[in-house]
Amino acid sequence: MFSRIGAPEILIILVVFLLIFGARRLPDMARSLGQSMRILKSETKAMRTSEGETSAQGASPPHADSAGQVEPPPRAPGSPGAQATSVTAHTQETVGKR
Repeated sequence: MFSRIGAPEILIILVVFLLIFGARRLPDMARSLGQSMRILKSETKAMRTSEGETSAQGASPPHADSAGQVEPPPRAPGSPGAQATSVTAHTQETVGKR
């Protein structure tokens, strides 16, 4: 279906874009698309770099309590869920006293 797209078809598509979006908006759209692609490229590069550092360091072993249950890693104070963990611990202590 799309194997027969040649130069005349591409030219017609470009003319349609020019008519729809106008000559002023096309350079702005191309510029913003280029910026988005640069951001995506830098983020994927950073992700690969951090992934490589993590695999080079090795995974840290999970924390286990005396009953052999695996505990989640400690959360930094002020991070989302940090208070929920302390509330859960308080609830478990209160239930254990009853």
